[in-house]
Amino acid sequence: MEEKQELKRTLKKRHLDMIAIGGAIGTGLFLASGTSVATAGPGGALVAYACIGAMVYFLMTSLGEMATYLPVSGSFETYATRFVDPALGFAMGWNYWYSWAVTVPSEMVAGAIIMKYWFPNVPGEIWSLLFLVLLVGLNIMGARMYGEAEFWFAGIKVATIIIFIVVGILMIIGILKGGPRGEMFMHWTQGDAPFHGGVMTIFSIAMIAGFSFQGTEIVGIAAGESENPEKNVPRAIKTVFWRILLFYIGAIAIISFIIPYNDPNLLQGGAVDNVAMSPFTLVLQRTGFAAAASVMNAVILTSVLSCGNSALYTSTRMIYALAKEGKAPKFLAKVNRHGVPSNALIFTAVIALLAFGSYLVGENSIYLWLINASGLCGFITWLGIAISHWRFRKAWVAQGHEVKELKYHAMWFPFGPIFAFLLCFIVIVFQDPGSVIHGRWLEALSIYIGVILFFIFFIPYKIKNKTKMIPLTEVDLSRSKVTGMDDFVNDIEKE
Repeated sequence: MEEKQELKRTLKKRHLDMIAIGGAIGTGLFLASGTSVATAGPGGALVAYACIGAMVYFLMTSLGEMATYLPVSGSFETYATRFVDPALGFAMGWNYWYSWAVTVPSEMVAGAIIMKYWFPNVPGEIWSLLFLVLLVGLNIMGARMYGEAEFWFAGIKVATIIIFIVVGILMIIGILKGGPRGEMFMHWTQGDAPFHGGVMTIFSIAMIAGFSFQGTEIVGIAAGESENPEKNVPRAIKTVFWRILLFYIGAIAIISFIIPYNDPNLLQGGAVDNVAMSPFTLVLQRTGFAAAASVMNAVILTSVLSCGNSALYTSTRMIYALAKEGKAPKFLAKVNRHGVPSNALIFTAVIALLAFGSYLVGENSIYLWLINASGLCGFITWLGIAISHWRFRKAWVAQGHEVKELKYHAMWFPFGPIFAFLLCFIVIVFQDPGSVIHGRWLEALSIYIGVILFFIFFIPYKIKNKTKMIPLTEVDLSRSKVTGMDDFVNDIEKE
């Protein structure tokens, strides 16, 4: 008898915890946070990140409610298909796969740039290809290996931020040198601080903050391979908000107390090839730590590898789920003995390699368009999560269930999904409305191409399959009919 080929639930609680927080920590914190403070001032940056952090918290609780009830690797693609409209699920799934598939080569490029810091004479393509081989190797051996790698990658990031915050506090109170010399709020009262540039700059920083937080939803994908999703998913979700508050708000506060917002170095620190101007590096150097730039370069490298590792894992699982539902070629649903969708992994790696090839031969123009097309995908996904949760909860009640029956339920419903939906919608629309208003069509296309790509998937599928929004009383809330849920449901029934 042929063994049933399905994904395996091998991710432990500690893996899920680090996946939940690791997705939110990347170069957006280590590099772009300084640019945020310089652009909007210390107060403006804190307000922007706090607002987006609150939105992400509500989104994660929405996702957590659905992922605890229905922990599958298709995650929000499956939820949109079952609770809203199959066309929405199809478009979200392919858009999300594409977004992370082209993120892999962007991390390959970033990794090569970082390695030039130590090995300036080694061609960058060699490092990029070595990193791709490493990431494929980690993913081909199963979800457990992915989770273990992410546990250590994310652990390094978390340890760095904690050390940074502790060192920063010691500098501010005067125990370590380099702080504000007894005038704690000196950088908050100079010039037009704390809100440099007014409300519009806060809004622009909110967009940057949103991009920085993208990846937190990966825990919803990983729930499909979690050992005990009914317990581990809620635990991971509940810690996200406080970790975001500590790491992002804490780090930005430290930066703004120690470095003036108008320090020209802060504006230069947003690029991966300028680690010497990272606000983390600048703060640590003020203590007299000579090796700060080298250490931060190593930390940022682990951050890049972590993002690449998660990108390959996430895109592979999403296209696998699409294949299982007949929305992608059937061969992509094949699973190897380690419980890995190997064909989906290889297919995604090949697409990443082709995108990387366009970077090498296309003078970056094709590559930049590919990356721009994925830029808004995270916000579109978040929109879909908010809509799906609204519909799931409404359908749950409409079909005679009570909220208390759910193992985990999101607080503040319906405020949470409504707030998240509106904020995501505003960020998407106001990416650069001026380019549309003033007829700069090529510029507008490069910015909004991610939205266009979504509708390229959505509209033809909807027309061809004549899909409609599913009535609340007809929403399928069963769990035993979903791929990958059979064994889980059986285990729950035995308890």
